Amino acid sequence: MAISTSTQNLKYTEDPRLVYFTFAQKMKKLWPMIKWALVAWGLFCLVGGIIIVSLAAYQFGPGNTDSTKLSSQNDVRYVLNWCRLGDERIEEVVHSYISSRSFTGDHLDAHAIRISHVEENELKKDDWGAGWHKCSEVEGVLDDALGFVEGWLHGDKISWFPTEEEIRSEGMFVYPWSIDCHGTRPTSVELIFVRPKDQMIFFISSKV
Repeated sequence: MAISTSTQNLKYTEDPRLVYFTFAQKMKKLWPMIKWALVAWGLFCLVGGIIIVSLAAYQFGPGNTDSTKLSSQNDVRYVLNWCRLGDERIEEVVHSYISSRSFTGDHLDAHAIRISHVEENELKKDDWGAGWHKCSEVEGVLDDALGFVEGWLHGDKISWFPTEEEIRSEGMFVYPWSIDCHGTRPTSVELIFVRPKDQMIFFISSKV
């Protein structure tokens, strides 16, 4: 007698409670890492927000504005001391301009100072080039620095500053305190000019 059999396809379905339990166990193991990742992200966002608010407050706050108010003699003492003429010669601060600062420190500051006396024979430089230079004879990076300064003279912010022609004239001397370059192009300077004929000192500090 022939016996025939048939095979039934049986589908196995997991118990939903078992699936949930397995998922919960996996999440329990992962939760410490997820928690610390969320904490780190929260701290990152907090610090980023504080930095953005601080920069905005610095850039647009009431204390970061251009000023043409005359600086005090005490405020400009460093100019005469840097160039070794001595702050005791200061008689009057004639003009001042202090600009606002950008995020990267870009600025333009300038002063015109009348002093009691100065003689051309005082305006010397040493064998290494430190000291005073006649503006009509400068070359190299110092010549480029004068060109950098001259770029500021086309506006009206420091219209009282010597013109390009006056800066390059025989009667003008310059004391380079600092010149910073990107490659060979000046991007920041602090220069002191003196015009002995009328005992005037002109200082400029600028960065772009």
